[in-house]
Amino acid sequence: MRIISGIQPTGEPHLGNYLGAIKRWTELQHEQECLIFLADLHAITVYNEPGALARTIREAAATLIACGIDPNKTVLFDQARVPAHAEMAWLLNCTARIGWLNRMTQFKEKSGKNRENASVGLYSYPVLQAADILLYQATHVPVGEDQKQHLELTRDIATKFNTDFGVEVFTVPEPLIGKAGARIMSLRDGTAKMSKSDPSDMSRINLTDDSDTIAQKVKKAKTDPEPLPDTMDGLKGRPEAANLVTIFAVLANRTPDEVLGEFAGQGFGAFKPRLADLVVETLRPIRARFETLRAGPAEIDRILMDGAVKARALSAPTLAAAYKAVGLPR
Repeated sequence: MRIISGIQPTGEPHLGNYLGAIKRWTELQHEQECLIFLADLHAITVYNEPGALARTIREAAATLIACGIDPNKTVLFDQARVPAHAEMAWLLNCTARIGWLNRMTQFKEKSGKNRENASVGLYSYPVLQAADILLYQATHVPVGEDQKQHLELTRDIATKFNTDFGVEVFTVPEPLIGKAGARIMSLRDGTAKMSKSDPSDMSRINLTDDSDTIAQKVKKAKTDPEPLPDTMDGLKGRPEAANLVTIFAVLANRTPDEVLGEFAGQGFGAFKPRLADLVVETLRPIRARFETLRAGPAEIDRILMDGAVKARALSAPTLAAAYKAVGLPR
């Protein structure tokens, strides 16, 4: 099994990123061959100040390592250092169909009402995402519910390319669906996913937040006046309450029903301080390791370059086979 996944190096990684993806990557790297990349080519589908982007790429790498990604076990690299991603994306743009991209719901969400002014890159980035996966003959891709549509597109593109040219260039990847409860929602709106792009910093817990900031964010997280029930069935229609219970359960490595069994009948005045302590203790070593890594940018650059060298070697045969299949010199 070969697994690949990536994260955009924009904004500060938050608790939702950690519990929804990064923590799982740290576990998978001990069981399977893993490639993790910083999706800096995806980042420029919207404007980013160039100097800031260079800095956030390093900081994102430092965050992943601080969370437990081991460059000796995982191929960790940034996308832009591997030109094969952009080359393969063009070949796949010529295989993908406009009708397929028109059905991508995330473009509609990200472009909003100003769709005509969105970049072509924002529209076609699912094809680049397909290139990211197919370049490495990945067999499985960890995905949440919101990314299943993009993986289906990747599978469609791989199948069409192989069929059109009568070759077996691409492995058709399978989804590796996350554990239940890994989808972490906003602290201000339990129906919206925790996001870097939310204008309110109070909606998320950043991995670099200090202990006092974490405690304040948990204290002010939106809830309701009702006491906690004894099972998750009792939290139907209470998304903010369900989200906080889910966060507690994932951090404590317990089931939500086990957590509710402890707090049943109590209000959030008792629950929130315990949750804040749990978040603080989980993130304390991550934050300390991040600060140490951030102080040595040359070492981060070395790690990313080493990873890129490995990624180039792994991607080269597939890119060459794709060029040959379409009849282009290489």
